[in-house]
Amino acid sequence: MAYEINEQKKIGLGLIGFGIFFTFLGALLLFDRGLLALGNIFWLSGVAILLGWRSTWKLFTNRANYKGSVCFLLGLFFIFVRWPVVGIIFEIYSCIALFGGFWPSVKVFLYQIPVVGWIIQYPITLLDHLRRGSA
Repeated sequence: MAYEINEQKKIGLGLIGFGIFFTFLGALLLFDRGLLALGNIFWLSGVAILLGWRSTWKLFTNRANYKGSVCFLLGLFFIFVRWPVVGIIFEIYSCIALFGGFWPSVKVFLYQIPVVGWIIQYPITLLDHLRRGSA
């Protein structure tokens, strides 16, 4: 199977999930600096465990990914010096720049999840169903 998940990848996915959760919670609570920093630490360690240390290092030091890497580090810096809004903006751009090539793989993976895949595959049908149900 192409998407075989062992225990190490489960831990990496869990840490990425915690990182996204804490980052979202930090943004929801008026850009709380501690939660945003904790979310970044969880997210970065989760990516490192999921991809492997060598692949993560190659991802961040690849010549084509320098813009994304520098923006991510600037985002971390701005969060630590108490400018969380600017830091989040830099980090959003860095995620798009660094992981833009992974979106086709993520799309295929999301199609295989039972409910999520159906919603993504047939969004117009779902909207029509919701409109008819509320009318």
